[in-house]
Amino acid sequence: MGRDPYYINIGTREISINHDANNDDFIIYATPEEVTALREVFDEIAHADVRSFYRAHIPFMPYHQDQDNDDTDADMHKAFQQIYDLGDEMTKKHIEEMGVLKS
Repeated sequence: MGRDPYYINIGTREISINHDANNDDFIIYATPEEVTALREVFDEIAHADVRSFYRAHIPFMPYHQDQDNDDTDADMHKAFQQIYDLGDEMTKKHIEEMGVLKS
């Protein structure tokens, strides 16, 4: 199965086959299955964000002891790794320059 180009906006967690004005933070070439896997990671980030929102309203729970924030961080790393693996050369270079995959 061939790989099609997809345009990624990590901030809005948008994955689009159509190029629009602001959805080309990253360009990947992926199969439908790979796009589904990336969408699942974006969904996990969204779920952790909601849980973090509710946790933020509990004053006695410090940020650094919050599993939901740790989950968001881990899922963001996973998303960037998938985007890097599927990305074109410009996407790979951009992610390398960001330094988000360094441990």
